[in-house]
Amino acid sequence: MKQKKSTEKTNPAPRKGLWRENVEAILVAILIALFIRTFVVQAFKIPSGSMKQTLLVGDHILVNKFIYGIKIPYWKKTIVPVKSPRRGDIIVFQYPMDPKKDFIKRVIGVGGDVVQCRDKQVYINNKRLNHDHGVHTDPHIISGAIRQRDNFGPITVPANSLFVMGDNRDESYDSRFWGFVNLKAVSGKAFIIYWSWDKNKFGVRWSRLGHILQ
Repeated sequence: MKQKKSTEKTNPAPRKGLWRENVEAILVAILIALFIRTFVVQAFKIPSGSMKQTLLVGDHILVNKFIYGIKIPYWKKTIVPVKSPRRGDIIVFQYPMDPKKDFIKRVIGVGGDVVQCRDKQVYINNKRLNHDHGVHTDPHIISGAIRQRDNFGPITVPANSLFVMGDNRDESYDSRFWGFVNLKAVSGKAFIIYWSWDKNKFGVRWSRLGHILQ
């Protein structure tokens, strides 16, 4: 006898609803963005002129958060060390006097360095610091007994700490006034300007876009 063929049709697996697919895609995108922002790269905007002429008010920069190691958020504990900040690096860090605020400065001294400033000239381990980044806009020299802007030290940078200064030396509130930056407070290294807006001229500073920071 011939067997009867089944007339029943196999129903295909139910497809996800369009709404559910879109929600899942958005959640995945958010998780990827949070991961990148936490561990890889983060955007910051420059609010002050303490780093002129390297960074101007209205510059938008990207900060490499991986370069100094992978840290557990909130606890600031490094679980995958890569390397430590070096002299000359432009870093973003939590302001020691108010950790809710982010500051950006240039590393001048690392742990063990002896830092001194004499009549605006910076010395590291008794050697004059020579680079083109630091600029002075005020010709007057202030005594260290009055204010530590132009004359201070010598002081030794503690272990696991940094001494930082703004490139706009006469208009920067930095380690000369409030002390050292703990390595745990460092968020990352600034490496590129991706956008720059001049609010005074209400226009884009096109020549600054894509500028690699040094």
